[in-house]
Amino acid sequence: MRKIFGAGLILLLIGSPLAAEEGEEAMEPMIAPEPPEIPPPVQSGEALEPEVTIIKKEKEVIEEYRIEGRLYMVKITPAAGPPYYLLDTDGDGELDTREDSPTNSAIQQWTIFSWD
Repeated sequence: MRKIFGAGLILLLIGSPLAAEEGEEAMEPMIAPEPPEIPPPVQSGEALEPEVTIIKKEKEVIEEYRIEGRLYMVKITPAAGPPYYLLDTDGDGELDTREDSPTNSAIQQWTIFSWD
């Protein structure tokens, strides 16, 4: 049984390229379709990117991020040390700070990768 199956498989593999060569002569080359038109830009009036205001001071750089005029994040980069963020996590207009209490623990939000 194995010998018959093996012989049939070999004949199938050998015969496939021969059948493909015969059919290639009759086929015409395919013409690529034209690419679609580029869609128009968004006209909704919404800002797609946040507005960033950079304030450079003597010992730190402050970056304020706004969407539609509403401040939602501040990044503070001190001269020495890593940058840190103040976020408006609940949308009440006040930037939230973390207290060292187990009930008010915030999820850490570090930047792992960034592209400039």
